[in-house]
Amino acid sequence: MKPLTFANNDEIMSTIGCDTGSIGPINISIPIYIDHGVKNMSDFVCGANANGKHFTGVNWERDLPLPTTVDIRNVCEGDLAKDGSGKLEFARGIEVGHIFQLGTKYSSCMKATCLDQTGKAVTLTMGCYGIGVSRIVAAAIEQNHDEKGIIWPASIAPFQLALIPINMHKSIRLREAVMSFYDELVANNIDVLLDDRQERPGVMFSDIELIGIPHRFVFSEKGLDTGEIEYKARQDTENKNIQIKKAVAFIKEKTNYN
Repeated sequence: MKPLTFANNDEIMSTIGCDTGSIGPINISIPIYIDHGVKNMSDFVCGANANGKHFTGVNWERDLPLPTTVDIRNVCEGDLAKDGSGKLEFARGIEVGHIFQLGTKYSSCMKATCLDQTGKAVTLTMGCYGIGVSRIVAAAIEQNHDEKGIIWPASIAPFQLALIPINMHKSIRLREAVMSFYDELVANNIDVLLDDRQERPGVMFSDIELIGIPHRFVFSEKGLDTGEIEYKARQDTENKNIQIKKAVAFIKEKTNYN
């Protein structure tokens, strides 16, 4: 059988007797197939198979038999849903799972069988499915970001807290305080990333925002003098100071640790 092709104007005129703009399903001598969506049309307008002439108020089963319905047309936004629940809306989706129809390729090699309804041993038909870890990461970032970088949902963030000391390499006093505080955070089961690079504060802040860690503490010599540590959540616009002695309890509450 040859592939289906569109009829040209000459073929349409010789078969039906009109141009394409006047074709209709009433009293036509060729097989008719309609899309599933056309089945629900009522009081519609169609060509009368004569140039420039049309029928109005046409209904299936009254003016002509209902033809065979097939899936021909791609749905468009605004079409009625097949189940009558309303109009269709288009939205983008993100694929995070996999489904593989394996058939009998592997089960036949393993001689894996089961009994069918008649009690006869038949080769298993196999399939598998799963969630792609890398796809989840990509989907989370696509849905949670801003101009500064990633905004990780707390449930899948690589770290809950970033600890940023300012010029720690220049102050033994600050280093000792930071390392002691870091150990206390770890002891309280808080996932913390210590940025101990010898970088300018602006670079460190930008990198942490780019990575998207939900919370950050900034330790400085000035803060040690006042007994405070600077806190900022990833989506906050302002910083606030927290007493160092209360900082662990504060971040445990923020991250819902017990």
